[in-house]
Amino acid sequence: MSELQHPQSRSFEDVADVYERARPSYPAEAIEWLRDELGLREGRTVLDLGAGTGKLTRQLRETGATVVAVEPGDAMRAQLERAVPDVEALRGSAEGIPLPDDSVDAITVGQAFHWFRHDEALPEMHRVLRPGGGVALLWNARDPASPLVREVNDLLEDVLKDREPTPNSSLQLVNSPLFGPVEERPFRFAQELDPDGLAERIASISFVAAMPRERREEIDARLRAVVEEAGGRVSFPYVTNVYVSFAA
Repeated sequence: MSELQHPQSRSFEDVADVYERARPSYPAEAIEWLRDELGLREGRTVLDLGAGTGKLTRQLRETGATVVAVEPGDAMRAQLERAVPDVEALRGSAEGIPLPDDSVDAITVGQAFHWFRHDEALPEMHRVLRPGGGVALLWNARDPASPLVREVNDLLEDVLKDREPTPNSSLQLVNSPLFGPVEERPFRFAQELDPDGLAERIASISFVAAMPRERREEIDARLRAVVEEAGGRVSFPYVTNVYVSFAA
């Protein structure tokens, strides 16, 4: 997440523990692809920008590369430091990365690029990348083809109908003269959830976290009922979209 981009981006600070428990990591196939594309290995340094609670950070560590995590939210970063204590975690934002010029070989952004102020963030990302360094953007998107996801969206309909459509922020990278052509790959996976798991997964969404307490409690109860009616567990599907580009 990036500071001051949108009021809802700060709502994650109130649910950092829920975010850590409920949000999935990224599919192994997606990590393998970006590892190969970005050349992540021992002797290379990757910046995980807007690292949140370290969902992506801990998977990057397994590539052998040195990982530096930057996250503006104190509560989110505290969760990251507990989960991945051997990774350097810095307070900072995409618009003010606390690293010197030409200091990293690659940058990853998991579930956060849409919060950035792109006119400031993209030059900052380019500044800290070594020449020819790569950028990977990742999003775990709820699969709209799933009946379960559609049912959940129906529960949130009164909020969703008043929300502005979220633009495809990856186009900011596509259109930036600082970076070259963007390659996109989709990956599919599912998260197995019990009633607590589904309720917390939806509670970790920024606009749900920002709702009045009474409305959150109503949604929580209805989500738990959905899982109970399905036999106590559900498979919650995602499409993970990964975008990779290199500094021009």
